[in-house]
Amino acid sequence: MDIHNRDILLLGGSGLVGSAILQHISTYNPRKVVILSLLEEESREVCQEMSEAYPKITYHPEWGNVFVRDELKNLDRSELLNNEISRQKLLADNLEAFTPEMLGHSFLHQVISIHKPNIIIDSINTSTALAYQDVYQSYYQLQDSLKSKDQHIDRAQVEKMLTTLYIPQIIRHIQILHTSMLKNKTSVYIKIGTTGTGGMGLNIPYTHSEERPSRVLLSKSSLAGAHTMLLFLMGRTPGGPICKEIKPAAAIAWKGIHYGEIKKRGQFIPLYDCTFENAETINDLFSRVGEKKWDDLEENLKSVYIDSGENGTFSSGEFETITAVGQMEFVTPEEIATNVILEILGDSTGHDIINALDNSIMGPTYRAGYMRHQALSQMDNLKKKHASDSVAFEILGPPRLSKILYEAHLLSKVCGDLKCVTVLDETDLAEKVETQIKNDQKLRSHALSIGIPILLKDGKSLLRGPVVKIPTSEEGHNLVADIDNINRWANAGWIDLRQENMVKWKKRMENILEWVQGLSEEDSSSRFTHGRQHWDLDQQLNIGKVAAWIFMHEDDGIRFKS
Repeated sequence: MDIHNRDILLLGGSGLVGSAILQHISTYNPRKVVILSLLEEESREVCQEMSEAYPKITYHPEWGNVFVRDELKNLDRSELLNNEISRQKLLADNLEAFTPEMLGHSFLHQVISIHKPNIIIDSINTSTALAYQDVYQSYYQLQDSLKSKDQHIDRAQVEKMLTTLYIPQIIRHIQILHTSMLKNKTSVYIKIGTTGTGGMGLNIPYTHSEERPSRVLLSKSSLAGAHTMLLFLMGRTPGGPICKEIKPAAAIAWKGIHYGEIKKRGQFIPLYDCTFENAETINDLFSRVGEKKWDDLEENLKSVYIDSGENGTFSSGEFETITAVGQMEFVTPEEIATNVILEILGDSTGHDIINALDNSIMGPTYRAGYMRHQALSQMDNLKKKHASDSVAFEILGPPRLSKILYEAHLLSKVCGDLKCVTVLDETDLAEKVETQIKNDQKLRSHALSIGIPILLKDGKSLLRGPVVKIPTSEEGHNLVADIDNINRWANAGWIDLRQENMVKWKKRMENILEWVQGLSEEDSSSRFTHGRQHWDLDQQLNIGKVAAWIFMHEDDGIRFKS
């Protein structure tokens, strides 16, 4: 894709890799670059610097936490969790069902909706940001309450632990990101990801505790893998942006080399000393608090350091160790930026992990396609032998599939072929399918037994068994049965015998007929996968073919990559 005169959103624009990408992409003269950083000062400072270097390009600052709603975006983690209201909002945003309202108050969605970028480059270290919330530390903080004999559980600690669950957070992030890009017609999304271990294995010596490797570090790698797979699925969704991920497998350095005060997690490291006279005697117990005999030198640690951006500052010894051949080694941010730009421009760098997955996964095979006909033929023979319809078991799911298959099966029973459905009046259809349900106890009991209720044509009477798949248990047990809910439930998983549903079925069949009959009878090419021979309109209505058509054309559930 051409970068010239395009609008770009750079997530993590003030970081090490983000800064290198910003410098590189600006040479291609985009129209506008939105630089989003966690802190306002960082974002404004970078915009000012870039505007002076490239005055013809518009640089716009945005700031805040992209993983939360707009009203929480400027709170740090402790502020977020120590306030009951904001903590519960965070829980709801990550663990409740995804809704349009939830999308609307997402800070990330608001930024994308305002600026409508053609290209989004995401250099935020997502796995670190989420995994370092540390579910294990939350568990230890909750442990005393869990072991308490008086059964008292600290509600706040339970809620705090729930906020550290990584998978719901990354799922919600992808849902928001993908929906926002669809709505705002983003063309390209490219992620700079991580392996979590700098390319090393489970024997990595760099860890966050005496445990090797640490669970926190493995959480980061696990989340990085989950993130990649979600991006892989996003890239396989029709209508969405081109999706790519560059995943460096080495330490990334560097931003600058200096002498000065050293910071750890944004805080200076104060200097202390302990003289020989104040040495503690080691007894049977060791106290982490200590006897506090040390001296505060009232100054901060100063030394020579190399700044690796969001990855922290390293001493000369640390940098020499971690970059040694046989350790993490390292890659420069400029090399990453070059690959990012080349991928946006359409070049194949060989470093896009989404493309690598596309090319290395084992997809559908010729043998399986050849044998599919045998399997279906054998099942047809057994259905005839045992007088079994074999419609749906509600094991594959969703309930909507079972509902569609049973409705199509009923139409097949009362009409025979697809064309007959278009000829009959919807009133006659509703009457015929209800009579079929009434007289066919076997069919009726099979549907009810797998949790698919039957809404009769009056729209008020419901046949059901002890289990219903829709509405779901998450909605509760006693629900308002107004017309909106009834329509929603019927669409999601009830066999619907009402006339309005028969109208919908007639329209479906008319669409299929119109498309098939519009094909040239002389065209014998391989152009159409589902052509005249596939539908074979003179034969019995095939419920599987119809259900697949509905999933592809009504529910936008088509697979477009093999």
